[in-house]
Amino acid sequence: MLLLLGLCLGLPLCAGSLEDARIRDDTSEQVGPRVPRQARLLQRLKTKPLMTEFSVKSTIISRYAFTTVSCRMLNRASEDQEIEFQMQIPAAAFITNFTMLIGDKVYQGEITGREKKNGDKVKEKRNKTSEDNGEKGTDMFRASVVIPSKDKAAFLLSYEELLQRRLGKYEHIISVRPQQLVGRLMVEVNILERSGIESLEVLPLQHSRQKGSGRGEDDSGPPPSTVINQNDTFAKVTFKPSVVQQARIAQNGVLGDFIIRYDVNREQSIGDIQVLNGYFVHYFAPKDLPPLPKNVVFVLDSSASMVGTKLRQTKDALFTILHDLRPQDHFSIIGFSNRIKVWKDHLVSVTPDNVRDGKIYIHHMSPTGGTDINGALQRAIKLLNDYVAHNDIEDRSVSLIIFLTDGKPTVGETHTLKILNNTKEAARGQICIFTIGIGNDVDFMLLEKLSLENCGLTRRVLEEDDAGAQLIGFYDEIRTPLLSDIRVDYPPAVVEQTTRTLFPNYFNGSEIVIAGKLADRKVGQLHVEVTASNSKKFVILKTDVPVEPQRAGHGETGSARPQAGAEPRNHVERLWSYLTVKELLSSWRHSRDEQDRERLRQKAQALALAYRFLTPLTAMHLRSAGQPEKLEEAQGVSAAEGPETVMQSLRGASPQPGPAFKKPYSPRIKVSKTSVDGDPHFVVDFPLNKLTVCFNIDGQPGDILRLVSDHADSGVTVNGELIGAPAPPGGHKKQRTYFRTITILVNKPERSYLEITPSRVILDGGDRLVLPCNQSTVVGSRGLEVSVSANANVTITIQSTIAFVILVHLYKRPAPYQRDHLGFYISHSEGLSGNCHGLLGQFLNQDAKLTEEPAGLSKDPTHPLLPKAGEQSETVLKVKGHQVPVVWKQRKIYNGEEQVDCWFARNNAAKLIDGEYNDYLAAHPFDSETSFGPGRSRGL
Repeated sequence: MLLLLGLCLGLPLCAGSLEDARIRDDTSEQVGPRVPRQARLLQRLKTKPLMTEFSVKSTIISRYAFTTVSCRMLNRASEDQEIEFQMQIPAAAFITNFTMLIGDKVYQGEITGREKKNGDKVKEKRNKTSEDNGEKGTDMFRASVVIPSKDKAAFLLSYEELLQRRLGKYEHIISVRPQQLVGRLMVEVNILERSGIESLEVLPLQHSRQKGSGRGEDDSGPPPSTVINQNDTFAKVTFKPSVVQQARIAQNGVLGDFIIRYDVNREQSIGDIQVLNGYFVHYFAPKDLPPLPKNVVFVLDSSASMVGTKLRQTKDALFTILHDLRPQDHFSIIGFSNRIKVWKDHLVSVTPDNVRDGKIYIHHMSPTGGTDINGALQRAIKLLNDYVAHNDIEDRSVSLIIFLTDGKPTVGETHTLKILNNTKEAARGQICIFTIGIGNDVDFMLLEKLSLENCGLTRRVLEEDDAGAQLIGFYDEIRTPLLSDIRVDYPPAVVEQTTRTLFPNYFNGSEIVIAGKLADRKVGQLHVEVTASNSKKFVILKTDVPVEPQRAGHGETGSARPQAGAEPRNHVERLWSYLTVKELLSSWRHSRDEQDRERLRQKAQALALAYRFLTPLTAMHLRSAGQPEKLEEAQGVSAAEGPETVMQSLRGASPQPGPAFKKPYSPRIKVSKTSVDGDPHFVVDFPLNKLTVCFNIDGQPGDILRLVSDHADSGVTVNGELIGAPAPPGGHKKQRTYFRTITILVNKPERSYLEITPSRVILDGGDRLVLPCNQSTVVGSRGLEVSVSANANVTITIQSTIAFVILVHLYKRPAPYQRDHLGFYISHSEGLSGNCHGLLGQFLNQDAKLTEEPAGLSKDPTHPLLPKAGEQSETVLKVKGHQVPVVWKQRKIYNGEEQVDCWFARNNAAKLIDGEYNDYLAAHPFDSETSFGPGRSRGL
């Protein structure tokens, strides 16, 4: 098997393009009658790999995003074929996992320290197409593998990133470029922000610039099929275009970037500080402050290479920027090629006359000569230093250089290290340099180091981009400085490690993020103090943040490595490790001392390995992970661990000493008939009346149904999320739906969250544990017990009075209309209240009876009201005040092991259930709101 993986710079290639190239070569060499063009096209289409599914799921918790991409492909050709999976990921993201399923074999990614020999590792070349610019810097991940004829491959890629705030908004960008029309395409984004979501919008798809990429019919709003569900602190956005909708956007499957833009509420001037299990994060983004005056020098490359569109667009952008300067600002302009041309030998105030003269000077710039980067920077720094030294500036101000070039140093000092040294020595940390590189020939590494070493930022503009718009957008981010010399202090006796705490400037619409690790997790509060300069005064902000007691089961103090067999303990710890690795890598890249570089390299590599980050200092090996039933079983850390390792991670969650494992339940467990299973088929048992009622619910894939709603009384909520599948041939249905995920919220005595899928159980009740469904496991604490019987069922017991059993249905070789799914059975319901509702819950503790006898009923006393064989008489069922026409039928439950007689309510149970279908739709998996009865609540 040929395997090629990489993370590199490059434009997307169509999946199957290598195979297409071979076909063209073979065709060109054929001897004989010419093959008609249509026949050749059909030949190519038949052999092109088919992508059957492309899905992306992101979960954003307090600006930190976890994203997983899943792709399934089929080799339809009659010969082995190379299949390529590719995904654009944000340049700032770290890949944390990659898994391949080829036929029935799983290959799991393992992060290791990078060695000199590359071998078959996943390579990461961080040659960014653009670094955090307005056009969204991305890296391209590619994985190619040769697949046997008629076989399948599946790819799973996970990455993490911290969303940056720009111009007052966070942007989450997902590349949707499957390179062909896909039968099942879905993007799902869940956002949870503790401080509240102030605004949220989904932008039109940002399309690829490649030839052949189309545009949607309507680019004025969210993409077609986008659904947004939102409350104060939670939002769920789904994008599930049909094949027809995809074709209207782009026939070639290059849909573009799916972009969500949002912001959060900000009430405290000192910021939002979150402390969780020994780690904290501090988001600082003050508002309603007067802007600081700017002293700014615009340095514009006017060398010969800037001729034409680039220089014209740049001039137009500077015209706009000059008009945007405030009256308290001061500015000057420098044009440079092999000569340095200064408009004024001093900074001037912003007046209509000065702005007009500056525009005239820019207008007359002409491209000629080479590129003297060092000379231009030295002259700009001298202008700013002279202005600050010779003027009695009453207000505190910010000195900036905005530097734009499209090339490399060719005149004057051309040695990169000397340019950096000269610039840093002249600026002395008092001047921030913001650089923009245009095109492919620019020395972007030099510009990046210039900005990094001089408290600035850098952007890269591609050759075909609108340089003027990019320059204006970049300037908008730094046009309004609000604070300077920001310092954030935490007590050294309490805080063991922090990320960067000194910042030269804070610009309106951005955000300062600091993360740290507590030295003493038993401390009662965290003292935070922020000092900064604003215009004519110093600003001092102080607060004390309460720290909750450390929960059991989180390992030893100071341990950085997550426990084996458990998912990351909390998002705050992941964010801390992410920022720390980023800062260590940045310092390592730009350090000039060899010993210091080695020290930084070792620290960055160790932390990246501990948290499974793929970085320039780590590599990814693919290891065979056996033959699980589903790809998702190899997704989490725990899926590859043995029972002994899992046991160690679960002991901390058990209140009793000793192993947490007990004898698992039998796979052939018998429980109450009250259940929902299959397509989905609902069964409700009324044991006192010796009646069983059944009904179907024809939902839509992606809908989340409320099954049991008793949040206000017993504190229990059960929801189920549907997935879709094609209907069997010849059936009356257009599609099938199954429950793919069951979520359970337990609110008493303490809040716990459970998410069950056919491959794993996630239990979050202080600890976040992942229990694979292919291993028998029992764990319990605080009145909640979870028992997994391998590849059979999951039993949830709550306070010994409520028990649910979830049957796991797996298919080794599923038919097209089959999906791995779950069945939900209520085993014990004594602890649920009389106010319980939901599609199943509303019938618990209720009476039902048949109000009239249909003709021809059997007189067998052991089976009351059962029609004789061959008769389908209709009768009327009375339950909860409803009178419902029903017919008798038989239905199989317990995975087909038992057949029950039941009275069937037709028409989607319209007359049987309270309300209508839409009343049972949940906004998100753990939504506890209900529309019925005294237990009505507003959810989480």
